[in-house]
Formats: sequence, structure tokens, C-alpha cells
Amino acid sequence: MSGVAPYAALALLGVFVSGVSQVLLKKSAIRGHASRSREYLNPLVITAYALFVLATLLSTLAYKVIPLSMGPILDATGYLYVTGFGVTIFKERLTRRQVLALCLIIGGIVIYALGV
Repeated sequence: MSGVAPYAALALLGVFVSGVSQVLLKKSAIRGHASRSREYLNPLVITAYALFVLATLLSTLAYKVIPLSMGPILDATGYLYVTGFGVTIFKERLTRRQVLALCLIIGGIVIYALGV
């Protein structure tokens, strides 16, 4: 299993990069744009899609080694990243329901990691 750890880290990095690209897309969507083409062809959107490509490449590399059953668990960490970005960058507020959902996600990750 120790040979899997670097690839699991690659998968987690890919999920994190994907979360960053989502933040860039949201920041672009919030801004006003002079034209329809500028809405889609601006530095934030282009960078976000480049990061999505990078995230896909990282996931592809990771899936060469990590078990398929581990992939969805690692992908679920994306909800934590995106929530963290939303709270810190966009000053969004969490509801009790969202906190409960995040606790369930973390619980599932912990259960999988412990092999329960």
C-alpha cells in the first residue's frame, strides 16, 4: 500500500487543482464583461480550463496505480476544498445542513481509510 501513497497524493492534488479552477470560474462569472466573447475568453476562464486539463492528467496518472475503489473517496475531498474556498474567498455562510453533509463526507473518508 505504500507504493499507492504518492499516487493518492497525486489524485488529491488533482482534486485540489480542480477546486482552484472552480474558484477562478466563479470569480469570472461574478465580474461584468464587455461582450459575450470576453465572458468566455478572458484570463480567468482560460486559466481555469488549463487547470482542469492539469487536474485530468493528474487523475489519469493516479488511476494507473490507486485502486478504483479509492478514487471516489479521494474525489470526495473536493467538497471540502470547495466549501473551504467558498467560506474563505467568497465569504459564504455554511448552514447546519451543509455542516452535517461535510461531517458525513469526512466520516466516510475516515471509515474507508481505517478499513472499517
